[in-house]
Amino acid sequence: MATRDTTHLSDLTKLKSEADGSFNRHVSQFRDWVAKGGHFEPEKGRYHLYVSYGCPWATRTLIMRQLKGLEEFIDVTVVSPRMDEHGWPFANIDPFPGADIDPLFGVDHVKDLYLRVAPNYEGRFTVPILWDKKHSTIVNNESSEIIRMFNSSFNHLLPQEKAKLDFYPEHLRGEIDELNAWVYDTVNNGVYKAGFAASQSAYEKAVYPLFESLDRLEKLLEGKDYLIGNQLTEADLRLFVTIIRFDVAYYSHFKCNFRTIRHGYPAIHLWLRKLYWNIPAFKDTCNFDHIKTGYHWQKSYNPKQIVPVGPIPSILPLDA
Repeated sequence: MATRDTTHLSDLTKLKSEADGSFNRHVSQFRDWVAKGGHFEPEKGRYHLYVSYGCPWATRTLIMRQLKGLEEFIDVTVVSPRMDEHGWPFANIDPFPGADIDPLFGVDHVKDLYLRVAPNYEGRFTVPILWDKKHSTIVNNESSEIIRMFNSSFNHLLPQEKAKLDFYPEHLRGEIDELNAWVYDTVNNGVYKAGFAASQSAYEKAVYPLFESLDRLEKLLEGKDYLIGNQLTEADLRLFVTIIRFDVAYYSHFKCNFRTIRHGYPAIHLWLRKLYWNIPAFKDTCNFDHIKTGYHWQKSYNPKQIVPVGPIPSILPLDA
């Protein structure tokens, strides 16, 4: 295990902004692919997924894993939502309810996995991580690519009813990619650009486009259950993980407080609740205790680390 000081990569109090105070997300560095005939062959039990229930990027992968019936193919370890100066801890360091001890190496933090693979690594110690147990390495830490792998790479090993499910269908890919691009920039990452802004101008440059995009999504979802093609696609999955966190975290903690989803966006709110209450993969992978704690435990933004109880309930019933 590395002994060098890596807290500049893991301690949010040391998070650096751009000169104008804006937040710039770093590009994921592990970008290999699970594919037939490749170095990372699809195999049952070979891969391990490290996630946080608090993290929207990580829970994308949990939802897709369950939708595709990959639970017996890819096992999962959940970290504690209470990040410390070394980043995401495992349950042996912080036994938060629902957190796990690392079953592969018994390490203390997610950073230790990165440093096993790349001792001189200088990126962020993020989740999700797709780990290859055969080669003892990180395959990929980019959630948008992991969900694509889960969508198709294991199809030849799955029962027909799961293999035929396609959440990135060929005939809708252009629309999905186009929507994903502006939703990522202004909504998925937009809440972070607002929340991590280090100047008033940087905050306003992020928060106004965020709500402009929510207004656009509201119109897009009027009278519809899904964003594109009248069917569930990865576009819904990618938006869901942000919207489910909006009222319980981003509205208050990230100062995204023009209006809540539940009181300001009836079409988005109905779409959200239909996914949550009608499709088990969305509800089963959502842990509001981890979400609320994960965001509000960030000392640089909440020095006393007081976790809000509300809103109550965290999500309203479908018939509300």
